[in-house]
Amino acid sequence: MTLERQHVPFLDVEATPLTVSELTAVLSTYVAEGSTRIVVGHNLHSVTLLHSDPAFRSFYQRSDVVLIDGAPVLWLWAKTGEDDDGRGPVMDYRLGSTDWIPALGNVEGLERIAVIGAGAVANAGAVARLREIVPGARVDGMPGEGWNRDLEESAIEWLSRLRPQLVLLGLGMPLQEQVLARRRAMLPPAVYCAVGGAIEQIAGVQKLAPRWIGRLGLEWAWRLMLHPQRVAYRVFGEPWVLLGLLLRRRLRRQP
Repeated sequence: MTLERQHVPFLDVEATPLTVSELTAVLSTYVAEGSTRIVVGHNLHSVTLLHSDPAFRSFYQRSDVVLIDGAPVLWLWAKTGEDDDGRGPVMDYRLGSTDWIPALGNVEGLERIAVIGAGAVANAGAVARLREIVPGARVDGMPGEGWNRDLEESAIEWLSRLRPQLVLLGLGMPLQEQVLARRRAMLPPAVYCAVGGAIEQIAGVQKLAPRWIGRLGLEWAWRLMLHPQRVAYRVFGEPWVLLGLLLRRRLRRQP
């Protein structure tokens, strides 16, 4: 199953915009196939990394699903008008990990889930929550705090024993993408989803922004208020870095 990519103007990236119900249908197909699939998401941070790191760009190009996570990416994609006739409300296509993880109970045949990342408390909380979301499924977790080569090797062995159908990998960007890129050939077949900080959010350790704030595209303000030191650079500094990368890219293309 190959999903059609759509171009996001100005940012010069491609995505596979899906609603929650469309994504769960795709995941059902992937689970039935039993092959290795990669699900990632695009926000301004990932777009910046894509234009500054060739390895990151290659990884995204080879991923199977590239969801639209950040509001700016969504708004620019919406300007294309592609498939506009059959498209629902634009905000339905903004899928952060916490938008679709609660719908995993609708994925057909999903019986084995692995959660890798966050500290021990958050990881255990996310595992417990997923057992509620997908009743009857086996859900196992491995904390990712202090990630290093030894822990990475242990994670591969752990996954090889468990043989999960779906893996939520939350090590932060770009570490989680780097791990998937360099270890893909060694990993057992499964749907691998790069979910960033969603493990802490699903566990309730990190407070989620109210959905109406997300609908307005103001989650950045919420995160800035709660975690100013962690988020400030991404809000105030990184957009300028991205703008510089995009301008340089355009200048190189001019004859």
